[in-house]
Amino acid sequence: MKILLVEDHPELAKSIAGYLAQEHYICEVAGTFDGAREKLALFTYDCVVLDIMLPDGNGLNLLKLLRKEGVESSVIIISAHNALDFKLAGLSEGADDYLTKPFPLPELHARIKAIMRRRSPHKNNLVTFQDISADLESMECRLNGKLLNLTRKETNLLLYFINNKGRMLTRQAIAAHLWGDYTDNLDSVDFVYQHVKNLRKKITDAGGKDYISTVYGFGYKLNAPD
Repeated sequence: MKILLVEDHPELAKSIAGYLAQEHYICEVAGTFDGAREKLALFTYDCVVLDIMLPDGNGLNLLKLLRKEGVESSVIIISAHNALDFKLAGLSEGADDYLTKPFPLPELHARIKAIMRRRSPHKNNLVTFQDISADLESMECRLNGKLLNLTRKETNLLLYFINNKGRMLTRQAIAAHLWGDYTDNLDSVDFVYQHVKNLRKKITDAGGKDYISTVYGFGYKLNAPD
């Protein structure tokens, strides 16, 4: 699951992002209104954790823009304002939840999980492609009912392919999805090749077909067989 944290306080942002990474989320951080809007225009996020008070704008205005532009990401507002008016304003603009600072990080985690369960369009939290199924709650992937022994990164990679089946995904896009902001300081994303190779091997070793095709010089594509 990919999360955008919009928080201008560096220490708090570091603390939240670090905790979510430990819980196996991909968490990117934006400290300004403009920075958050740029990331949301370039990438898709499952959930946005949004502070109201930003140095160059108001989080509620960003929320309005998201909903006006049809962005379907879940939104949890985090704010030091505990007044009922602020909560009602956030929820009426399309936020899914409102959490008052300070809060225990496990509570934020629980709220994220609860929201994603409610918003999941997949019956029983299952995503399927041909003979492959993935449970979004347990993060277990199966081939014809047999459990695949995938790492967390390989599971996220498989889900990314399934959610973008038929589309060519560049190595840069895959790296950004799996590693978030950490790819900004990398000179090369050649390591994506090894992760894709491992995923393909585990699927074929389990008796599955190699649905992932290489688009040489560009990236990869998940295709159903003709």
